[in-house]
Amino acid sequence: MTKFTERNSSPCRSVWLVPLMCLLVGGALLGISTNVAKYAGEIGLSPLAFLFWSIAGAATILLVIALLRHELPPLNKRSFEYYFISALVSVAGSNLLFFSAIPHVGAGFVALIISLPPLLTYLGALALGMERFQTVRALGVAAALAGAGVLAARKFSAPDASVFWILIALCGPVLLAIGNLYRTLRWPEGASPNALAPGMLIAAVVLLGATSLLPDFSLTVPLGGFLPLGLITLQAFIFAGQFQLLFLLQKTGGPVLLSLLGSVGAIVGVPVAVFLQGESPPDGLILGASLIALGVALVTWGGMKMMTLSKQKLEVPDKT
Repeated sequence: MTKFTERNSSPCRSVWLVPLMCLLVGGALLGISTNVAKYAGEIGLSPLAFLFWSIAGAATILLVIALLRHELPPLNKRSFEYYFISALVSVAGSNLLFFSAIPHVGAGFVALIISLPPLLTYLGALALGMERFQTVRALGVAAALAGAGVLAARKFSAPDASVFWILIALCGPVLLAIGNLYRTLRWPEGASPNALAPGMLIAAVVLLGATSLLPDFSLTVPLGGFLPLGLITLQAFIFAGQFQLLFLLQKTGGPVLLSLLGSVGAIVGVPVAVFLQGESPPDGLILGASLIALGVALVTWGGMKMMTLSKQKLEVPDKT
């Protein structure tokens, strides 16, 4: 092995290892959060109140981390636009739809449909010139979408299906896909993931607070015991880790790999809903989950190959 190869083998591995770890851990947190949201509804927390206070806690945690790292969120016109649009499509709007639908369609189903954004994100990235077509990644996206499609079709065909809430839940992945593309295209120049994550969450708190001014919306939390506040605190830490990893994955892996967070979340969230929450396993679970897992593997592998080749092209050995 040459000195050049030895020197660069580790950096090449790190090119794909960091985004892969962000994908797996961030996706796991996403799957867990849907189940925590279901339990919150069962103890009397409204979707808006639970989401507002959890996001407020997560924003505080990430802002403290940013202060300690001396990476404060940038404050200018461009960054404010970025925070509020990202917050609307990626946090406030999508999560409010998901959390509102969970009592009607189940945490398992919501965890599964969060795996739908890859196709929309991939097609959008191709159309906007953000991604080059690659057969392996295209097959991976198609497999993940097919798996989620199998599960969604079975849900629609169930005799007790609530079509309205199923459609509401399905709007969430559309917002997530838009957010994946927007955050990459409009990433403020020179800003770090540690700085942007708290800025987006603070904007989400403002948007959710404004929503509470509408009729029949409230931020009231039941104070009859420790459980509601404990659950909000738990979700705040889950959100803090999830959104910190989301921005890091966005920067290192790109929008298509980022969109697979939902697929990983489905693999984690559905078993939790079935075994810990007592939900019935979704029809077609084995086939759907297998296709989703295959899709994650193919897109990740394709991304690893692309990033490694790009790294090698940039690091040409000195022949002198």
